[in-house]
Amino acid sequence: MKKILCLCLSSTIQRTVTFENLLLENVNRSKSYVEHASGKAINSARVLNQLQKGCVKSICPLGEENYNHFLNLAKKDDLSIDYVLIPGSTRSCWTLLNSSNHTTTELVVGEPAEEKQDKAEVKFLKLFYENLMEADAVLLAGSRPAIWSEDLYATICAMTKDNNKFLLADFTGKDLLTTLKTAIPDVIKINDEEFCQTFACSREETCLKEALIQKSKDLNNIIVVTRGKDSTLAAKKGELFECECEKILPVNTTACGDSFNAGFLFEYLQNEDFETAIKKGNWAAARNALSVIPGSIQ
Repeated sequence: MKKILCLCLSSTIQRTVTFENLLLENVNRSKSYVEHASGKAINSARVLNQLQKGCVKSICPLGEENYNHFLNLAKKDDLSIDYVLIPGSTRSCWTLLNSSNHTTTELVVGEPAEEKQDKAEVKFLKLFYENLMEADAVLLAGSRPAIWSEDLYATICAMTKDNNKFLLADFTGKDLLTTLKTAIPDVIKINDEEFCQTFACSREETCLKEALIQKSKDLNNIIVVTRGKDSTLAAKKGELFECECEKILPVNTTACGDSFNAGFLFEYLQNEDFETAIKKGNWAAARNALSVIPGSIQ
């Protein structure tokens, strides 16, 4: 069994509320309400654990004021979590599901910015290194809150590659560009808007494909570009592959990208079959979209 380490710097308590018909400027009474431990890499970890129980462990920071609640939610999903404490609360995210038109609205509530967490960062890196030795692969996903150093993602990726571990990176912009100066992830997973913003190219399909091919050739790696319900584009060292997405009527589209990461990474680690891994990622994303739970294929 391959061991995967998921790193999440933006831990979240996800509250998913379902309405028969959600109307703005009206009183809306919910049909159902659920809570889950969340954050991009945590969502991926939940899917990975459903694919193969015990294959994944997560490391994340948690707010001192509500960390026990997060851990209790994680325990319900049988997630293995190591954590470092930081001041304040773990952030909240509200997902509003409209059953009548199958739409998802996500409200991310950021906590007030705190000062840099240098001591917590040292503890996080120590915890990461201790677990890295037993891992086959690392998944680093999500935004980097301002309390963490600007070069933290680059440091994590360099540590991963220096120890010859497989690395899937799902983050964008300056953090990704800084990382590429230090370490090249084996896989960069990104959506089309993020790819074009990060690498300054047009979203027009022909231009996007050309830029994707060239960038994966330059980096000598795999880059996967998801496009929602449209086909997934991917390139491996300059070779383009396109995979159609399953047509479904969605229940909750939150964490489809995170579920894709889990399906892709799990499959690729088994046999290094690039095309099969893309199909598995799309399959996991579609299964997630049919579930109320963010980051679930059940």
